[in-house]
Amino acid sequence: MKTKLYVFLFLIAFNFSVSAQEKTKKELKQERELKKLNEIKALIDSQNFVFEAQKAMPQGGRLLQLDYNTYFLKFKADSATCDLPFFGRGYNVGYNGDGGIKFEGKPENIKVENKKNNTILKATVRGTSDVYDLTFSIFYNGNTTLSVSSNNRGPISYDGVIYAPKTAEKQ
Repeated sequence: MKTKLYVFLFLIAFNFSVSAQEKTKKELKQERELKKLNEIKALIDSQNFVFEAQKAMPQGGRLLQLDYNTYFLKFKADSATCDLPFFGRGYNVGYNGDGGIKFEGKPENIKVENKKNNTILKATVRGTSDVYDLTFSIFYNGNTTLSVSSNNRGPISYDGVIYAPKTAEKQ
């Protein structure tokens, strides 16, 4: 009887020691969120990231789902490349254009404003035929809203995510 009791107590003690070393799901989730937060902050500080659009919201229009991995804005402190669709009103847009927002240029007047749950990054980019005002609302889980306004088109917003550029894109 005593041996059964000792074996039982040993198993209980062993079980508690093993379970005390494992992290709970809540702790693991907090670690993942903290890691993601640090990655996003590093991207904002370096001002080198890729925005991938997943939804478009034109002014006065309805929410439109976009194809994944198709529409992007590559943002660096010294250059920006954009290929985003446009839905809305065009004021002075030439014929035979593709209709999207496509430009390459150098961001100017970059302003970063840190808030409690997100960061606002504003920049102005001069394309070949228009000037684009970009406003990124970057949340610390990677979700981002990009608002684009220009002289020749109505304003439009995009929902998506930001991530670090791949090694081939960095060069």
